[in-house]
Amino acid sequence: MRIFCTSERHANGGPGEFILARVEQALNGLIASYCGRVQVVYLDPPFGTGDVFHSRLGAGQAKLTLPTYTDDMEETAYLSWMRTILAGARELLCESGSIYLHIDYRMSAKLRLMLDEIFGAHNFMNEIAWCYKSGGRATRYYPRKHDTILFYRKSAKVCFNISAVGRPRGPEKRNHMKRFIDENGRICFTIRSAGKIYTYYEDTPVYPSDVWDDIEHLQQKDSERVGYATQKPEALLSRVILASSKPGDLVCDLFSGSGTTAAAASRHGRRFLAVDASPLALYTLRARQLKSASARSLLEGESELVLRYPADETPAQISAKIVTQRGKQMLLIERASFAPDYPLVYAAVGTAQEGVFSPVSTDCRPVLPLLLPLGEISLPVAQITDALGHTAFFQIEQKPD
Repeated sequence: MRIFCTSERHANGGPGEFILARVEQALNGLIASYCGRVQVVYLDPPFGTGDVFHSRLGAGQAKLTLPTYTDDMEETAYLSWMRTILAGARELLCESGSIYLHIDYRMSAKLRLMLDEIFGAHNFMNEIAWCYKSGGRATRYYPRKHDTILFYRKSAKVCFNISAVGRPRGPEKRNHMKRFIDENGRICFTIRSAGKIYTYYEDTPVYPSDVWDDIEHLQQKDSERVGYATQKPEALLSRVILASSKPGDLVCDLFSGSGTTAAAASRHGRRFLAVDASPLALYTLRARQLKSASARSLLEGESELVLRYPADETPAQISAKIVTQRGKQMLLIERASFAPDYPLVYAAVGTAQEGVFSPVSTDCRPVLPLLLPLGEISLPVAQITDALGHTAFFQIEQKPD
């Protein structure tokens, strides 16, 4: 029997919450729940490129290329849309909070003026240039090899700790410095300036400037890639989060996309709040967080992941039954499909109560027929999700074999 759920609660994968919705439609609810509670807002919105972006799921002959989003909004409508989002983001921030708006040359000038208006020009912190080497090479103009990240605080009480993102100077010689080994065997460097001698050791931290050329764009075969279009490297978000928040703080991303902000936040002991309109973003974040939680669960314990989304009435069917193998009860999913028929990308079994699904077994790369452990569940609910993001839940009422 098919049932309908509008949220999932995973024991691991957080701490955080994802909401499947258009950000402008979710803002009022977000402000009602989180007004003044967010430490960092990171936004990586559409850049106004006019392009259609695609994501890739699977590998080899099973690889699928699916449209992710269309970035073709007319400029006046785009700027009005961004004004609503930026004003809402300011409401979410606590007094010590800050916002990082990731954009490129197309809209950076206009959006900086908008941020000056919404946050106050006196709350401008930095215009960060993230430089990279990947991409094509133009000949009609200088190749465009950087994005702009506009960094604003909400107030003078801003939390900012540049020492959290310092890196050891290392053994390389810089800026005509003299290199030598001191009496304790430590490598150090000296330079004379204005009659004074300055000494630096190889473990002396060097802090990033407003030009970030030490974080590379993800390459096509980078192991960090999850197949989602416009994915940003986790190192980029780690720098933002570490410099502008403390452990336990809430980090918000209103264009979650590939889930990088959530991944970086949970890795560094922060909570996350993520929003995106694409079902592929929900699937990608879920898979990414469950995988990383499994890898570190023995060290960091449990942390709840909450996913919220509208009820999905896409036609679907399933053939499943409870079986016993080696004395343990399992759910055997023999067949499952949606109309239209796209490959399954996720399956789970658990319990459901009042529209909330709580999984006990999950598979982010299901191959049918599929066996999922039931644990102590007596009335299991099966969940299936296809490559387009359609989701269906079924109460399995058959008695065990």
